[in-house]
Amino acid sequence: MVIIAKLNLILPIIETMNGQFLKLNRDQDHLNVISTGEWTLQSVRQIEKELAKVPYDKKIIWDVSGVSDFDSAGVLLFIEYLERFEKKTTVKILGYSSAQKEMYDLLRSHTLENIPPRKNGFLENIGKSTVELYKDIKDFVTFLGELFITLFHILLNPKNIRFKEMVYHIHHSGFNALVIIGLTSFLVGMVIAYQGAVQLAKFGADIFIVDTVGISIVRELGPMITAIVIAGRSGSAYTAEIGAMKITEEIAAMRTMGFDPYNFLVLPRIFALMIALPLLIFFADLIGILGGMVASGMQLNISFGQFIDRLYEVLEVKHYILGMIKGPVFAFLIAAVGCFRGFQVSDNTESLGLHTTASVVNSIFLVIAFDALFSVIYTELDI
Repeated sequence: MVIIAKLNLILPIIETMNGQFLKLNRDQDHLNVISTGEWTLQSVRQIEKELAKVPYDKKIIWDVSGVSDFDSAGVLLFIEYLERFEKKTTVKILGYSSAQKEMYDLLRSHTLENIPPRKNGFLENIGKSTVELYKDIKDFVTFLGELFITLFHILLNPKNIRFKEMVYHIHHSGFNALVIIGLTSFLVGMVIAYQGAVQLAKFGADIFIVDTVGISIVRELGPMITAIVIAGRSGSAYTAEIGAMKITEEIAAMRTMGFDPYNFLVLPRIFALMIALPLLIFFADLIGILGGMVASGMQLNISFGQFIDRLYEVLEVKHYILGMIKGPVFAFLIAAVGCFRGFQVSDNTESLGLHTTASVVNSIFLVIAFDALFSVIYTELDI
């Protein structure tokens, strides 16, 4: 008798756990789903297991009149499976009470789809930007490490230098940029001469416009303007070319076949730009001074002969050398950033556009930052 009494106490528990929350009755045209028991947080796992077994190949009539108790967890589970069934078949709900209807309407109107996304706070945006910047710097340092390892191997085996690709990129990045570099430098020289002439004419120091144009262009503006133009023209092209190869999986194919992308794609572009940019700077210096000469003649009536004679007096060779030293440094920064951003492109065209834009912005920023660094060094060295 004691054993029978204990079994009587245990049986209701076993009966509840064995699927008394749902009863299924199949008819020829529809499926009757009868919900019973307590649809609360404690029983949602078991209810979900039973709901997962409900077929939806026929019209469903869902009777919820047998639910004795419910809470938000039970109603949310009901909403989830109701939406799932409605995507596959027609569902009709029967037997719901006013309390169930109120809970259903309340939770349905405040589901995640209807809650507007939370806006990030000011400090949170700063934190995310800082983390992204840290990741970019870390990835760029890793890129430079792999680049210098490849460069070391190339120097040990000069026969592996790809001269044909270097010549192609020198022509593409250097010779083809002469027109835009010349036009930009000429206009910059004219602007400097016009702006300087207005102030110098007030003190009768017209001839000093030659000093202003010659030294400023050769020492500062020529290298920086040329580097900025090349960053927008050639640096973005490097990113787009390598990024397109990344999207079409050409780089992955190169690695599979045992070819080093740094040797085939990165180093030829860096070497080519380090050769081409100093030549472009020299060309920009000449055209910029020519622009200043033309503007001086138009504004201050300084003849070309007077301008050149004064230029010989004030423009020392050291100014030209100090400006040319910046060329290879700027070229390395532009080419390295362009190739680095190209390798970061993922498998979609939107990423290609974003990283091409980032390449130009990063290159121009680094060019200006390093130009400022050179200015500080030159000032401290008194040269």
